[in-house]
Amino acid sequence: MFGVVVAVFFLLRMVPGDPAAMILGERATPASLAALRQQLGLDLPLWQQFIDFLARVVTQFDTGDSLVSGVSTRELVFQRAPVSLGIVALAVALAILIAVPLALTAARRVDGWADHLVRILPAAGMGMPLFWIGLLLIILFAVQLRWFPVGGVGSGPGEPIRSLFLPALAVALGLAPPLIRSLRAQLVEVFDADFVTTLRAARVSERRILFGHVLRNAAVPSLTLLSVNTAYLIGGTLVVEKVFGINGLGTLLFQSIGSRDFPVVQGVALYCAVLVVLVTTLAGLLSGLLDPRLRVAAPVPRNQGSPQ
Repeated sequence: MFGVVVAVFFLLRMVPGDPAAMILGERATPASLAALRQQLGLDLPLWQQFIDFLARVVTQFDTGDSLVSGVSTRELVFQRAPVSLGIVALAVALAILIAVPLALTAARRVDGWADHLVRILPAAGMGMPLFWIGLLLIILFAVQLRWFPVGGVGSGPGEPIRSLFLPALAVALGLAPPLIRSLRAQLVEVFDADFVTTLRAARVSERRILFGHVLRNAAVPSLTLLSVNTAYLIGGTLVVEKVFGINGLGTLLFQSIGSRDFPVVQGVALYCAVLVVLVTTLAGLLSGLLDPRLRVAAPVPRNQGSPQ
């Protein structure tokens, strides 16, 4: 988190462009530019700007007021966050719904035609950028079939989910290929394990073996992979929002970058970093629930001559 705070502060100030000139326009006089820089605190030494920025982050969890609108960054982020979080949550659900059946189909028919097909399709999907997937989905499901809106978020009953489905599907199609490959490899390994053979010899039903033992053991590495790809998921969401014209954090981020609105860009990056940390922590907790061995502390070695 601290590394993100340092990076977003200093890297943004290395980008060419004067925020005061962006706000006032090309016809601004040097006196008005200097007055605005003083008002915004841009005339202070860089180290002092960083100390003020860090103090505000720690005490208020805010990166400052927008240089363009004057609104608090925290308020701007919280206004747009529900839409972006909705896309993230829906994309995770769709990625799981896509990955689990395909991985199961491939693992139960190793080296069959279904297995080869499932292994080829994700490899092709990984080479397609998210904005291209989003455009294809718009052309097929929104323009040709008219099942979903082309862009924006509706306000009627069920419209928000209907509007966010295609953006979430685009992100899920980009996230699912590595999950399919990881889960398939784990399922193949677990299906060949000795305890599965023992359960079958004890005439335990295949359904119970699959859902009670195989999937539970194979899900932990895939869950870890999903948490690692959280940054990719969030970054893909921000890009897809721009393609579908959704007024979320992605739109706010690109607008702020174009206007050199440092506080807002820093705020979006900081809150996204917080989300990555939370999701990674949650994935670790879920892994402990799925595999009790992860919750058991390693035994502390004792000296041979120590009293019992």
